Amino acid sequence: MAETVMTGEMQEGGGVKPRASGAQGPWALAFRKLTADRAAMVALAALILIALICIAAPLYASWSHTDPFRSNLDGQVMVDGKLVAALEQSTEGLGLGYTPVGPTWQLGNYFLGADNQGRDVFARLLYAGRNSLLIASGATLFTLIMATIVGASAGFFGGITDAVISRVLDILWAFPIYLLAICLSVVLINQSMKIGPITIDSGSLLLPIFIIGIVYVPYVARPIRGQVLSLRRSEFVLAAIGLGVPSSRILFRDILPNVLPTLIVFIPIMMAIDMLVEAALSFLSIGVQQPDASWGTIIQDGVGLLYTRPWVALSGGIAIALTVLALNVFGDGVRDALDPKAKLRIGAK
Repeated sequence: MAETVMTGEMQEGGGVKPRASGAQGPWALAFRKLTADRAAMVALAALILIALICIAAPLYASWSHTDPFRSNLDGQVMVDGKLVAALEQSTEGLGLGYTPVGPTWQLGNYFLGADNQGRDVFARLLYAGRNSLLIASGATLFTLIMATIVGASAGFFGGITDAVISRVLDILWAFPIYLLAICLSVVLINQSMKIGPITIDSGSLLLPIFIIGIVYVPYVARPIRGQVLSLRRSEFVLAAIGLGVPSSRILFRDILPNVLPTLIVFIPIMMAIDMLVEAALSFLSIGVQQPDASWGTIIQDGVGLLYTRPWVALSGGIAIALTVLALNVFGDGVRDALDPKAKLRIGAK
């Protein structure tokens, strides 16, 4: 007969409170709650699908025999069995300028039509998605790493360290996010930036990653600092300090593991915010630079075609909206799974 293995906890009077050995830990419970959230799972599936489609951009470009980064002013497109020019002579007004061919709704054949340089909009949209997702992910990772270092140092060591770091964060906090990002982009976009042995070229995707990542450090570092301050005063940390445990061991084995759930909750939220900031900077021509593309540059390319070929701008806007919506819904699910009281606290304010 199978025996049930039990573990126990000591009770007052020396008794043992039985507990099943198969009891789930906090991470397993959080994962179970997350997978039970249908909205979050649908959002996650949508994010995975969007990422896979964008990753397949080179395959689509090869299959459709198109180069989304090279002008195709003299190109031709097969529409209803006829070859038509990718850029047609305008028939409006004085007949000056050219009008790109509209959507064919045929995969591999200018599905969303052409832009003002005769390039396949759908192929560029896929490549743009790769860059937008890469920048949002990289900026989020950079923000979380820097915010963790800054916030944990200020909260754990306190004193002059906390005072200096807090004042620097206050200075950054005083600047409006978009204004600070635009100022940094205007200054750095036309020149390379050197950080120690690392050199970032002006056209590199690392530049918007750095700019977007750095401006959001104060917004993540402050809650991390507050949480570390609270943990620093907790009994188990004070006991470890009293026993002479090294500060580095306390920080990495006792403090940071308790901060990890907060960092995980920040990931989808920051990715959504960073994607919007990147789109805004690229739309203003101070983010991703030509010939590279992002969803923000796709919208910029379509501004002059809104009345004739609206799908150029709409495609980038719809891609951003769907991705940000999926990130926000999934982020809500992650927050509820890791910190179910967060919604109650927010609603109580």
